[in-house]
Amino acid sequence: MPHATPLAEPAPPLADTRPSGGAVSWDEARRRAHAAAGPAPGRRVPLHAALGHALAEDLRARGPLPAFDTAAMDGFAVAGRGPWALRGSARAGAPWPGVLEPGHCVEISTGAPVPPGASAVLPLEAASVAAGRVSGPGLVDGRHIRRTGEDAAAGDHLAPAGARVGPALLGLAATGGHDTLLVRPRPRVTVLVTGDELDRTGVPAVGRVRDALGPLLPALVTELGAETAPPVYVRDRPGELARKIRNSSRPDTTDTTGVVGVTGAADITVVTGSTSVGPTDRLRRLLADGGARMVVDTVACRPGHPMLLAELSPERWVVGLPGNPYAALVAARTLLGPLVAGLSGRRLGPLVPMPVRGQVKPTPGHTRLVPVAWDGDGCRIVGGHGAAFLRGAACGDALAALGPGWTDGAPAPVMLPGT
Repeated sequence: MPHATPLAEPAPPLADTRPSGGAVSWDEARRRAHAAAGPAPGRRVPLHAALGHALAEDLRARGPLPAFDTAAMDGFAVAGRGPWALRGSARAGAPWPGVLEPGHCVEISTGAPVPPGASAVLPLEAASVAAGRVSGPGLVDGRHIRRTGEDAAAGDHLAPAGARVGPALLGLAATGGHDTLLVRPRPRVTVLVTGDELDRTGVPAVGRVRDALGPLLPALVTELGAETAPPVYVRDRPGELARKIRNSSRPDTTDTTGVVGVTGAADITVVTGSTSVGPTDRLRRLLADGGARMVVDTVACRPGHPMLLAELSPERWVVGLPGNPYAALVAARTLLGPLVAGLSGRRLGPLVPMPVRGQVKPTPGHTRLVPVAWDGDGCRIVGGHGAAFLRGAACGDALAALGPGWTDGAPAPVMLPGT
């Protein structure tokens, strides 16, 4: 298959270069984006540096969990039937030496090693202590004792390869005896925001538009599990866009605006705007002239249907998003999220079927992406989801994918944040 050479200076603008009827379904677009790239090689990092990455191998326990019989309550470790003669105490980090004989006990703290011979732990609140003797109700053998290996035996599977490393997984890894983790590096993303009409501060004047994607996309990239730098702004000049795309694929590049990109070459270049058929929308032509391979060329969904995904060269990708903010958000969740997951070795984010209530204008043959809020056993559509309007997405909890046959109250796939 041909791969791209550096993007050439653009030829004169063409009409729409998309093939007639070439739009793929929304589900298929997600699958293609996820399958487009294989996972990056793993690298071993200390625990504190693993947060947000994906595991490159299964996580397994290096020893039994817990490593010894452990008291699950504050109280008394008892042997046999009571009352029991108090022999001493066991604390976390300071076990009681010796073996308990029947009729004896030691005071014990939660997490302390249970001494050999103990049959159960009598909770402190159930115990009576007088003259060196402890009384309380009879206990089933093993009560309030966490046995060695009860949570996991040595070598047991704790978490699968591809799992995103969050706070709980870091704690689990430490508990399992790990000081380092083999993880896949977060994909590096450069965001190029196009448009001569954009203002980056204040209230825009007539004929101007306040940039929403510059603040939105870097935060979304991070949420999806990749890393990025501040966005690079590009004027509606094909030659300038071509240079920015070229520069984003070169390691340690500072472009002519003085904006320093992500360290190293970007794995993914995200371009906003320039994906439709207007006179300034030339991304497809630039990609075609550069020999890029189209993976997704328009999607049968609303909003965001002009989105695209192209392989610029081996291990270098371009994601084209519409310029309208909500449409760009939908497109990024459709193509960028699955592509990042594929590069990270993660599974394609799950779609949770839930009843969706509300009214929305259908588009024949297209999936409609709408923001929804949790509502009882299902969810309801949140208003304010025109292609250019972010109120619904900002106030909603997730996105629902309403297929062409969806009706009010029927189940629909719901895409959770971060996928």
